Amino acid sequence: MAASIGSLLAEISGVEDPIEELQSLKTALLSIPVSALRDSVSGQRFDVIFSLLDSNEREQVELCVDILERILMALSPVNVVQNYRVELQGGLTHPKETVKILALMQIGRVVEHPDAVTEILNNHDILRGVIHCIGEEMSVAKQAVQSLSKLSHSKPGLDKLFQSDLLNAIKDVMATSDIIRYRIYELLVEISSVSPISLGYCANSSLISQLLSELTGDDILIRATAIEMVTALAHSPHGRQHLSQQGIMDKLSNMIRGAETDPLSSLYLPGLVKFFGNLAIMESPQQVCETYPAFLDKVFEMALDPDPAMIGVALDTLGLLGSTVEGKQILQKTGKKFKAVLLRMSKHGSLGATNLRVRSLDAISQLLTLLPEQQTEDLLALTESWFQLLSNEPMDMIRNIITQPFPELHCSALRIFTAIADQPWGQKLMMSTPGFMEFILDRSTGQTKEAKDGKFQLVGTLAGSSTAAEILGSQHYLRMKTYLREGPYHVTAVATVSTEGAD
Repeated sequence: MAASIGSLLAEISGVEDPIEELQSLKTALLSIPVSALRDSVSGQRFDVIFSLLDSNEREQVELCVDILERILMALSPVNVVQNYRVELQGGLTHPKETVKILALMQIGRVVEHPDAVTEILNNHDILRGVIHCIGEEMSVAKQAVQSLSKLSHSKPGLDKLFQSDLLNAIKDVMATSDIIRYRIYELLVEISSVSPISLGYCANSSLISQLLSELTGDDILIRATAIEMVTALAHSPHGRQHLSQQGIMDKLSNMIRGAETDPLSSLYLPGLVKFFGNLAIMESPQQVCETYPAFLDKVFEMALDPDPAMIGVALDTLGLLGSTVEGKQILQKTGKKFKAVLLRMSKHGSLGATNLRVRSLDAISQLLTLLPEQQTEDLLALTESWFQLLSNEPMDMIRNIITQPFPELHCSALRIFTAIADQPWGQKLMMSTPGFMEFILDRSTGQTKEAKDGKFQLVGTLAGSSTAAEILGSQHYLRMKTYLREGPYHVTAVATVSTEGAD
C-alpha cells in the first residue's frame, strides 16, 4: 500500500487538474486503518499536497485538507513538527478557514507532546500566528484558544506567553474589537483555572485586572459579558480567593443593590444572580446568603417578576440553592417570603410557557429531594410542608401535569414524585391517593423513551426505599419488583383469540 500511495503522489505531481487523482489518494488513505497508516506514510513526502493548497479551487483545497488531516494524524507530533513546521506556519495565514483549522489542530497536538513542544516554543512566528488566529472566524479562533490553552499547561509555555514579547502580541490582538478582547479573556480564564501558578502569570500580566475593571464599565453589554467571565473564574478555589482579595464579591453585591435605580439592569442582573448562586454551592449557601443578603432578596424579587427571563434565572437559582440541606434551611428561615415564592413557583409549573413550566417543576423537585442520610425528622417535616404548599391537592396537581401531552412536562413532573418517593411521608401520600399506585405501574402512560426511563426511576426509588415494603404493603411492593425486573421498555404481549368458523 505504501507503493500505491507513492505512485498516487507521483501521478498528482504530473497533472494540471489533479481532482481525480486527489480523490483516489483520499480513498486509498481512508481504506487503511489509522493504526496501520503510519507505516504506509512514513518515509513519504507530501510537499505536493501542501503546494496544492495554494489554489482558488474549493474542491481541490478541501480534498487536500482531508488528505493531510488523515496523514498528519497518523504521524507522531515529533514527526509532524520536524518535517512540516514551515507548512504549518503557512497554514495559519491561509485564506481558507479549513486550512487554518488543520494547522491549529496539529499545533495543538505538538504542544501537548513533551518532546515536540520545544520546536514550537522556539518558534516565535508560529506562536504569533496562533495568537493572531484568535482574531479570525469563530471556528478558527476556538481552535487557536485551545492550542494556546494546551501550551500554558507547562511552565515553559507560561513563560513564553506571558514573559516574552508574545504578551504584546496578545495585547495588540485584544485591541482589535470588543469581541476579540473577550475571546482573549476566555483564554485567560481557562489558563487561570488550571492552578494558582497559572493564575499568577495571568494576574501579573495585568490582563486579569483589565477584565475585572470591565465589571463597572459604561457599556452594559460588556459589563454583562464580564460578569460571565468572572463567574467562570470563580469555579476554581484559587480563582475565588483572588476575586475575594480584589474585593470583587462586594463590588458585585453592590451592583445588585444599585440595580434598583438602573433602567438597564435587566441585561446584567441574571448574570449577577448566577454568580452568587454558583458561589453559594461551591462555598456555603449560609455564608453567601448571610454575607450578601442582597443576593437572596433579589432572587425572591425576580421569582415574582413578570419578566420570563428574570423568573427563569430565579427558578434555576432557587433549585440550585435548595438542592443542598444548608440551602433548604436558609430558604425556610425566610418564612413568608419563601412561601410566597413557592406558591408562585407552583403556579408557573401549572400555567404558562412550557420552558418556564419545566424550569419551575425541576426547581421544585430539587427543593424536595433528600438523600437517605439527610432524612432527619426536621428536614422530612420541612419537605412535606413545602409539598403541601404547592396546592390544595398537590398529588392531583402533579399527576394532571403528567397526563398532559407534553413530554418535557411529563418527565419534569415525574421527577417531583421521584423526589418524594423515598421519604416516608411521600410514600404514605402515594398510598392514600386513590389509584396512584396503579397509575405509576401502568406502562401505557408516557410512551417516549425519556418518559419510560423517568417512570422506571420513580418505581426504582420507591422500591429501593427501606420503608417501602412496610408502608406500601407486600402486594404493591412485589408488583414494583416485577416492574423493575422486566425493565423500563417491557411490553405485555396481548393474546389473539380466534373463533372457529369465523370469517
